[in-house]
Amino acid sequence: MLKEVCFRLHYETADALREKINPLLVDLTAHGVRVSGLQASEGCAASTSEKEEIMYITDYGTVYHVLRDQGYYVLPCFHVNNREEAFPGAVYAVEKLEETDFNSLDMAYRRLAGLPWEILETDRLLVRETTVEDVDRFYQIYAEPSVTDYMENLFADRDVEIACAKNYIETVYAFYGYGMWTVLKKDSGEVIGRAGISWREGYRLPELGFVIGVPWQGQGYAFEVCSAILNYAREELQMTQIQALVRPGNERSVRLCERLGFVVSGETEVDGLRHLQLVKRYEHVLLSN
Repeated sequence: MLKEVCFRLHYETADALREKINPLLVDLTAHGVRVSGLQASEGCAASTSEKEEIMYITDYGTVYHVLRDQGYYVLPCFHVNNREEAFPGAVYAVEKLEETDFNSLDMAYRRLAGLPWEILETDRLLVRETTVEDVDRFYQIYAEPSVTDYMENLFADRDVEIACAKNYIETVYAFYGYGMWTVLKKDSGEVIGRAGISWREGYRLPELGFVIGVPWQGQGYAFEVCSAILNYAREELQMTQIQALVRPGNERSVRLCERLGFVVSGETEVDGLRHLQLVKRYEHVLLSN
């Protein structure tokens, strides 16, 4: 968990930004995150936070390297006066600190720390990025024969599935910022399924996918989570159309898709198997500020 943000900025940058980033500092404090390093005499040496709970933000290339070598999580900061600074190996960076908030910094911290992003919540469910620890639960869900009647099973070799999960986390989540996620019950923390938005090779539309374990079917969870994901795709990802591919005979999924606003647009073949192609079109997309 992110408990402290420590700034290591050029004095001129810190002086110029101190007032501008006050809303960010207030937001961090409201979320229980300690802020340090903005005063010339202030450092993180006296911090009570553990190393893995601290994220540094710096506009110095040399400081970036030193802190990285010491095992800290470091987020480079770019601005008009440090375009020549080099931050090799940095996957994430921040450019306009005055437009940043707790959520964006927490997401960057989670990427650096290898922690899953929490995507959204509904009344009963939590949707977050998948972790390797979820895989064993997926095997239990997919062990029910009816689950794989109309969808591909997991790999028979658990080690292969684990390797695929790690690769998915490191590449798909990092590149797109979304994908297939894990669905949990909020009251118990149980993993009850998977759902999300992904891209299938050869298709021009993103695709909704979902599976809810048999013990939780018939309780409205699939509709609840898919409705929330479709809203997220529209409002956060700015998507205008989404498809769902459903095998003929899978009437429950077809009915669910129709309740979600999908309409059948035709048929397609996936891995030699016929699928109905259903498409949901949004009337308009909410533009982010």
